[in-house]
Amino acid sequence: MNATNPRSAFFDVIAHQWDGWHDLPALEAQLASDLASMGVASGEVVVDVGCGTGNLVKALLRVVGPGGRVVALDISPEMLRVAREKNADGRVSWHLGDATALPLDDGSADRIFYMCVWPHLETPREVIGEARRVLLPGGRLHVWHLISREKVNEVHAAGGEAIRNDQLPPANEAAQLLEEGGFEVFQAIDDEQRYLVSAVKRSDR
Repeated sequence: MNATNPRSAFFDVIAHQWDGWHDLPALEAQLASDLASMGVASGEVVVDVGCGTGNLVKALLRVVGPGGRVVALDISPEMLRVAREKNADGRVSWHLGDATALPLDDGSADRIFYMCVWPHLETPREVIGEARRVLLPGGRLHVWHLISREKVNEVHAAGGEAIRNDQLPPANEAAQLLEEGGFEVFQAIDDEQRYLVSAVKRSDR
């Protein structure tokens, strides 16, 4: 995958630096608080698209309980390697791949997270269609960043060539795409602290 996707190579390079750029205890506390507010429950099957170094996976495992499962996906082999070393748990399945071909059966997931990954997706309409395929009726989807949209775009613009043009759209634009793709958006936060667009799969199409 690295040979054809420059983003994969970019994230391979920074995989072993990523956690050092973050206050991990503070991140852990924030993730726990936000997952509780989102209503993530014991027993859920949750997909983490663009799992990176596995910090969200770790937080999810504490919530989904012994009957839950996490499907973790990333385009970067090195990110996956770091994440697996951090989360040696049989409730996680690890997959090298992208958001347009999720390794799940139709209607098999309760929830999908796109945390810190939405700007890097080249075909969001195709991604949304794939999300509809794998989600159960009433399944939920979250496009999530822990910093503001302006900060995300600033970081990417100053990054390497592979991500320089990966810009996060205003929440209302992401919400419109989701609505057009068969979701009902029930939350759209786009402020100085974070970015979160949450939607539920509609049953009318």
